[in-house]
Amino acid sequence: MSAKVLTIASDAVDMIISLRDQEPGDQEYGLAIEVSGIQGAQFQYDLSFVPVEDQTDTQIREDHNGLAILIPEHDVDKLSGASLELTPQGLAMNNPNLPQSPTMETAQPRGDLTGPLAERISVVLTENINPAIAMHGGMAELVSVDGTVAFLRLAGGCQGCGMAQVTLRQGIERILRESIPELSEVVDVTDHASGADPYYQASKK
Repeated sequence: MSAKVLTIASDAVDMIISLRDQEPGDQEYGLAIEVSGIQGAQFQYDLSFVPVEDQTDTQIREDHNGLAILIPEHDVDKLSGASLELTPQGLAMNNPNLPQSPTMETAQPRGDLTGPLAERISVVLTENINPAIAMHGGMAELVSVDGTVAFLRLAGGCQGCGMAQVTLRQGIERILRESIPELSEVVDVTDHASGADPYYQASKK
């Protein structure tokens, strides 16, 4: 492949190499990276040092300044354009690709739109949240309430937007939970793959 799947910051490469060089034996080790699952609205990753000679036919290899990276072929699309960076908290994957959000048919949220909690959520959405995200052509709709969990669908400019999860977690969910302390979780059930006019489209390197 001509273009690399991942971008790895130079300081991250240096740190990984320093750890790799502590592996026992004389064989060359590479860093195997794969998507191991989904947590919330983000991919989870498994990183491990493996002997380069153990590369399988279903893995691709990239070389990053003396560091071999092994990626399963089935994860290439999920990792394409992602960057591995070194933060004060350690290695962090910055990935523009998100797992496909569950639609109402697959998520099947229980609960309904009646009761005082649903009414309070609807008021906050109408009075505080939607007027703000409407500036970007977006809106948030309450789909269901199950106990203390609210299921929302984003529409307009927020559907398919690469920053939708940032908007949800740092904006919508924060405002809702500050306004309604008994609300425990906000779940996005938007089908972002069908968004026709996203306000922000995450670019791939």
